[in-house]
Amino acid sequence: MKKGYFGDFGGQFIPELLMPPLIELEEAMKTILPTEEFQTRFTDMLKENVGRPSAITYCPNLSKDLGLDLWLKREDLNHSGAHKINNTLGQGLLAKMMGKEVLLAETGAGMHGVATAVAAAMLDMKAVIYMGATDVVRQAPNVGRMRLMGAEIVAVESGTKTLKDAINAALRRWLSDQETTHYCFGTAAGPHPFPTLVREFQQIISKEAREQFMARNDGNLPDVVVACVGGGSNAIGMFHHFVPDESVKIVGVEAAGTGEPGCYSSAPIDHGTDGVLHGMLTKLLQTEDGQIEPSHSIAPGLDYPGVGPEHAHLDAIGRVDYTTINDSQAINAFKTLSRREGIIPALESSHAVAYAIENREQLQGKSVLVCLSGRGDKDLGILDQIL
Repeated sequence: MKKGYFGDFGGQFIPELLMPPLIELEEAMKTILPTEEFQTRFTDMLKENVGRPSAITYCPNLSKDLGLDLWLKREDLNHSGAHKINNTLGQGLLAKMMGKEVLLAETGAGMHGVATAVAAAMLDMKAVIYMGATDVVRQAPNVGRMRLMGAEIVAVESGTKTLKDAINAALRRWLSDQETTHYCFGTAAGPHPFPTLVREFQQIISKEAREQFMARNDGNLPDVVVACVGGGSNAIGMFHHFVPDESVKIVGVEAAGTGEPGCYSSAPIDHGTDGVLHGMLTKLLQTEDGQIEPSHSIAPGLDYPGVGPEHAHLDAIGRVDYTTINDSQAINAFKTLSRREGIIPALESSHAVAYAIENREQLQGKSVLVCLSGRGDKDLGILDQIL
């Protein structure tokens, strides 16, 4: 396999000026990541500052309603409220040991921004967060949390004013500040080595979930493992340790937008074609002449026109089934899980929960393990507007 590629997808499609920090980062992954000092500090931080291992929870009421066994991997219980903290603490510690002073990040739903602000505060670093102006408004609670922890927020007014534009602006900032700054990329996408680095820190999700499920189910594996897919970091973390298990069906859930024919979506695997964006060759929502199309999802963290290259590869080889859930189905799951189990899921994670609800006929009697990637208090403002 070519370096930095997953099958046909991945690579480093970037300006020459960005090669030095990427080479530096790749070198740090070889020389710092495997050391006892890094591994011990990182494990301690995950335990003491994040609260890992995160629980798995059986949902008795919904299981009875749906006729299946529904389990949740509870990343919503992590400090800061989502899976994002696994990656930011890992990258933050790595950057600190590389001698960097600033963590630069992009964010859509705001959870990666919050997690970067947490990591910077813990490690005595500065956080600079780029966020589309649209997302600054619709995720105001997270913006307040970031500012409280000392992060500098840069609202991006270009393009669709969402995650894609925040990434573009953050990459430009990194070009000028690379000596002192580490770009803490938030998802398992972007130029090599980011997809591999982010998976390295997020694989803890499936490592724990696999052991926990088997311990609670007489050594049996789940029949189906499900996660929502935007850029794809919670999903690649949830899938990684189940990929070798041939008996386990793995499902990635993309956002179908409103679901009407011809609507804007955030489902590049289901609706996209091969192309280059943000330094990687992957599946993209684009026109015939290669112009990136606007994406849409009610969940800001899924509102992205591309996907991590490992997901494009897992789709190409048929190991993971990628499907879509629309806005109204996700809202239904958001309300249903809240009312039946007292767990308020993020709108992103609600897409994964909705898969179990919408496909209950085919899932009768099966055990379904869903990654609940984040908690939903950040989304109550969006729901208030809609409902």
